[in-house]
Amino acid sequence: MITALLAFVILASLIFFSGRYLSLYGEAIAVHLGMGKAWIGLVLMASVTSLPELTVGISSVSLVGSADLALGDVLGSCVFNLFLLSLMDSLVPGVPLSSKVSTSHILAAALSIFLVAMVGLGLYLPPNIVLVSWIGLSSIAFVVVYFISVRLLYHYELKMVAATTTPKGSPGAVPEVSLRKAVLLYAVHAAVVVGAAVFLPGIAETIAKESGLGESFVGTLFLAASTSLPEAAVSISAIRMGSYDLAVGNLIGSNLFNILVLAIDDAFYTRGHLLKDASDSNIVSAFSVIIMTAVAIAGLMYRSKRKVFFLAWDALLIAAVYIGNLLMLYNLRSRI
Repeated sequence: MITALLAFVILASLIFFSGRYLSLYGEAIAVHLGMGKAWIGLVLMASVTSLPELTVGISSVSLVGSADLALGDVLGSCVFNLFLLSLMDSLVPGVPLSSKVSTSHILAAALSIFLVAMVGLGLYLPPNIVLVSWIGLSSIAFVVVYFISVRLLYHYELKMVAATTTPKGSPGAVPEVSLRKAVLLYAVHAAVVVGAAVFLPGIAETIAKESGLGESFVGTLFLAASTSLPEAAVSISAIRMGSYDLAVGNLIGSNLFNILVLAIDDAFYTRGHLLKDASDSNIVSAFSVIIMTAVAIAGLMYRSKRKVFFLAWDALLIAAVYIGNLLMLYNLRSRI
């Protein structure tokens, strides 16, 4: 098990290292294209930083054959991303993070609640609601709703950019590189992130078996934390650059993209219907995501001007729900 843990740490470190540069070159791309940082975070950054979840999910279902690792990773990543959102609040000096970002994130967060609620519903749908022998109707719904959500967010962000920013924005700490070089370097680091993520499911399965913790718990804790390292690296870097909308958009957008990942995982899972073969205990994480996102929306709407100690009230509550989610999954591990 020590060897597996060491390999896990090495791969996770690679993901974090390359993920750190994605925010820099993503910011450069945003400046060159004249798009809002919230939109870049929601789509460009989120889709790439969520590639480890996609890679791990496909590997989990096609190589390992574990529905629980795939679903646990997706939902666990959503929970962890929201936990990261609360931690980001501690990096913002003076006032809460929620008071310094665009209200466009409220729409994205609400849409993510809708998608995660569909996942929870899919866990209890009759197994005969399928299009073919292994692809569920719920997975098709995930794809349709995701692209509708992206379209809504695109048009909303265009209106926000026109109303609140200049066409090119502020360069700030953006690397002075051409668009072509920014895209190239962005792709290189994205490839490193994906390459490292390929090997994570097998290592996680070894840890789950040798530790006796169960695949849903390991998927939610170890896999989700490691595949969310790009989000952590990107968001921390963006916060330090003062690109608060990029940081928040990346985390919320990643949760939207993760549900699309779940639909792709289902297409590769040919042993049955992914949501029906996964443990019902995963519903704990689904409910946790919904609660945490609802708290985040409340924080974005209330826009508090002060913190309690070093975190705002919404960040503290989100962190508490995250800890509660892990404790509940740990107590349910014997049933997973």
